[in-house]
Amino acid sequence: MRIYFSVVRRWWIAPAALALTLLVCWTSGGTELPVPSFLGTSGGVRLRYFAPLLVVMAVLFCLDRRLGEVEDTAVAPVVLRDHATVTGLVVLAHAVGPWVGMDVPRNVMLLLAVALAARRFVNTAAAGAVCLVVLAVTLTTGRAQGATGHVVAREWALVIQPAGNTGAWVASAVLFALALAVSSARGVPGR
Repeated sequence: MRIYFSVVRRWWIAPAALALTLLVCWTSGGTELPVPSFLGTSGGVRLRYFAPLLVVMAVLFCLDRRLGEVEDTAVAPVVLRDHATVTGLVVLAHAVGPWVGMDVPRNVMLLLAVALAARRFVNTAAAGAVCLVVLAVTLTTGRAQGATGHVVAREWALVIQPAGNTGAWVASAVLFALALAVSSARGVPGR
């Protein structure tokens, strides 16, 4: 089964995507990108908000590569190994988070939760698109003018919360755990 995970599933791609994400965040994560806001606030968003999509797309690619007959006859359910690998990737992201900011691992966890939950109900390509749409909606409508006139994040916009926001991290962790539970349910379409 180890060969299956390295040759068929190609799980080695996910840590490589995490390394690329960290490199992008470390070198140019503070770069501002112009993103419109539909609620009257102005300004751009940092590139670091988009970087976790690299990890999400890599994980979705790995999960989509499967041999149904091999997985059906496996001694241990393959979904358990998949969940262990995805969880290990999130733990690894949190281990290297202090070098790029803890909002990046939190966003990796949050966007993976969105992708895994969406993958339960739609195909893998659509799950990636759902993840991108959630990120775009959060970035365009999740900002508001604060009392001092500065742009602040709305409470529900978890992706753009500051790195030290414990509530956003706890909400992301709960959503990730729920997504793992939902994605392991029987009857996943296309699988």
